[in-house]
Amino acid sequence: MKQIKLNKQTGFSLLEIVIAFSILALSLGILLKIFSGGVNSAAIAEDYTVAVQIAEGLMARAGTETLLVANEDSGVINEKYDWVLTITPYIFNTDDSGLIPNTGQLFKVKVLVTWDMRNTQHRQIELTTLKLSTKVL
Repeated sequence: MKQIKLNKQTGFSLLEIVIAFSILALSLGILLKIFSGGVNSAAIAEDYTVAVQIAEGLMARAGTETLLVANEDSGVINEKYDWVLTITPYIFNTDDSGLIPNTGQLFKVKVLVTWDMRNTQHRQIELTTLKLSTKVL
């Protein structure tokens, strides 16, 4: 009669388990770096969105809540976003002034919003437009 050895081991060796855990650790490290980069990008995008909303709001107020006259104003919003609003008369660079109707005055409205990211990176956004102010006869 044949004797069968029952103590044959099945399963993974210690070396195979160590290699599998090493591959798993590297994969998780790469995935974590990818996701943290996405979160960082989302935070930067949120800051830019807030800055654009501030600049658009200040630009919309120019000529409605404040007069369109040559002026420069500045301030801080939420203790993070510094803004500068500059209004200057817009001068046409044309030789034939007869083409320009003399019923209004154009003003260049420029809004600059700046902020710091984690006190190391300085970021800014600038919006510029032209607004028409009617001349008083």
